[in-house]
Amino acid sequence: MKSSIAVVADADTVTGFKLGGIKEGYVVESTQEAEETLTTLIKEKTAIIIITEKIGEELREVIEKFTKSSALPMIIEIPDKSGPSDRATDPMRELIKRVIGVEMVK
Repeated sequence: MKSSIAVVADADTVTGFKLGGIKEGYVVESTQEAEETLTTLIKEKTAIIIITEKIGEELREVIEKFTKSSALPMIIEIPDKSGPSDRATDPMRELIKRVIGVEMVK
């Protein structure tokens, strides 16, 4: 296992996380590159993978394939520099429900 936390995102997001102390950051510029990087990180048993919502939407099927079968890796989607996306469901709420088995209510 290389690292327990990695970021897969645009250059600005990766730079911000590296300034915050995350050592593993991967700048991706295409959907194919993002999918290859995500798959590699999962195979290397990275525990937490942080991606942008944009990448999450592009790779929804790939992410669900890995997250439905086990609790790790934990793939966390965050807004990029353009702000949060409008979504029907809250990915953090779904993540909490999947990990601890309880739905959080407002």
